[in-house]
Amino acid sequence: MMRTLGRVGVWYSIDRLDEAEIRQLLGRVEDLGYSALWYPEALGYESLSIASFMLANTKKLIIGSSIANIYARDPFTSRRGLRTLSRLYDDRFILGLGVSHVPLVEGVRGHVYEKPVAAMRRYLDGVYDDRRDTAEWPLVIAALGPMMLKLAGERSAGAVPYNVTPEHTRTARAILGPGKLLAVEQKVCLETDATVARGLARHELARYMTLPNYRNNWLRIGFTEADLADGGSDRFLDAMVLWGEPAQIAQGLRAHLEAGADHVCIQPVHADGDVEGRDRTLTALATFQGS
Repeated sequence: MMRTLGRVGVWYSIDRLDEAEIRQLLGRVEDLGYSALWYPEALGYESLSIASFMLANTKKLIIGSSIANIYARDPFTSRRGLRTLSRLYDDRFILGLGVSHVPLVEGVRGHVYEKPVAAMRRYLDGVYDDRRDTAEWPLVIAALGPMMLKLAGERSAGAVPYNVTPEHTRTARAILGPGKLLAVEQKVCLETDATVARGLARHELARYMTLPNYRNNWLRIGFTEADLADGGSDRFLDAMVLWGEPAQIAQGLRAHLEAGADHVCIQPVHADGDVEGRDRTLTALATFQGS
């Protein structure tokens, strides 16, 4: 069963943190009243194992994978993992699945990267085991393009797009249709100096700039090759990372909700190791949940 999410959650790369630091983050997010914490699967913690740790160290917080790589475990394992975590932790786990990227699939795992939509469709066939109540499963898809969004609407509870704009959110809602969860990630930076904020944004986005999945989507939603050159234009950086005072950032978050998002996952962007900056951002934007 899919738990109801509040308007705002937190997205954070826990691979950067040790055990004590993860506990500290979980406590801060839960104490501030955020409804969910979303985390990626990269080269650190295994997705379902770390989800169990985080669920065990929280009381009410929903934990969502954003995303679990479909090449990291077979469909049967994902199904059993989802059912196990849901049963043991009061339905507080959401399994977000994604096709990942060629370097992480072929270069790191040694698999063959297949056509994304076809690969996801086959994977879901294995996860569901021909079940007919798929919309009720706490399972969502990392969907950017129209075909993957259509699949998310047809075969899952919704979508968790990453590195997107309110314009993409509006299109995603139209494709998903009503009644489907649309939880969008949005990077935020509590910094009023444009040079500093854009420098942090450029550093944070550098890892994504060479990945075709993201580049293709950025071009599809209106950015140009010039916007993506040399670390990103000001227009591109300002769209990907909302910066400024809390009220300015809140306005950008509200734009996603007005465009059709049910839930916005804020990702604090800060200097490496700046835990105080991260927590300051989370505290400053916690009041947005009720605004």
